[in-house]
Amino acid sequence: MERTSAEVWVKQENVPEGEMSPDRSDVSTEEWLNELEDLGEERGYFEPLGSDHSAILTDDGSTLIVTFETIDDIRNTSPQQDPFGWALVRENGWSNLCILSHGQTWFRDRAVYGYFDRLIEDGFFEEFDKVIFYGAGMCGYAAAAFSVVAPEVTVIAVQPQSTLDPERADFDRRFPKARRRDFTDRYHYAPEMVEMAQDVFILFDPAIPEDAVHAGMFKGTHIHRIHCRHFGESLAKALRAMGVTQALVDQASDDTLTDVICYRGLRARHRYRPYLRRLLQTAEARGKPLLIKWLATSVTARQNAPRFQDALKRADSALASPGHRGPST
Repeated sequence: MERTSAEVWVKQENVPEGEMSPDRSDVSTEEWLNELEDLGEERGYFEPLGSDHSAILTDDGSTLIVTFETIDDIRNTSPQQDPFGWALVRENGWSNLCILSHGQTWFRDRAVYGYFDRLIEDGFFEEFDKVIFYGAGMCGYAAAAFSVVAPEVTVIAVQPQSTLDPERADFDRRFPKARRRDFTDRYHYAPEMVEMAQDVFILFDPAIPEDAVHAGMFKGTHIHRIHCRHFGESLAKALRAMGVTQALVDQASDDTLTDVICYRGLRARHRYRPYLRRLLQTAEARGKPLLIKWLATSVTARQNAPRFQDALKRADSALASPGHRGPST
């Protein structure tokens, strides 16, 4: 059977036999970090960066994916409790540099600055044919802010902040503790730090006002703002689950990633049940029976979806009722 373009883009994060990491979901954070350090040393190196961050290098191919991640995100989203960067490079045998935050630090730490300074002095990034920086949310901010260290870099940032400096981002009050950190010293204002990047892809839901304003603060012809409507705060998780993040990184590795390809990849949402349920909830909350009927008909034609079947029945009933005024969507 011929696959649709959306299906072609969906890549499952299967781990080859013999490479599956042991289940570490029940161990303490301290024990998990100790085991991660051992695994990191086997892959390249594990280096503490002060008390709040770590660097884990997977030393392999000539393409380098730099990922910014947090302990909480890894432990809450990865079945194997592995950094997401390991999954991104596994299939292609690429290198990964995971900069791990132990908390909600926004990576504003002199130890992190010094580490990147040292990498620049050592010519580390010049050893690779292609460098890609990736992160989401707080980590998306860091991916953009620290990307200045690498030449010809491509940045993929999901719902990034431009800064949380109150002088520039007084509109964003979502992270009150982070706003007290210093966003004015080294590697600070992300839109300035990406000025020399080759391409910057910012994925965000424009219905979230703060994210839309942050995205608009990035300027230049190399900035690609990708509107991902109806995903809300779960955008990064959805992109991973649909396999879109992996596909974007794969395309960026050979400089073929474009706006069109990003939107083509987002077609995978038409088969992603959480996204479809969100659309259904929105349509029901707005009292749009015709829209509900269109959506439920499309979903039930392709999937066994009892919730959508029930919604279709309710929509048909509403549309057939004497009080219905016409084809309102």
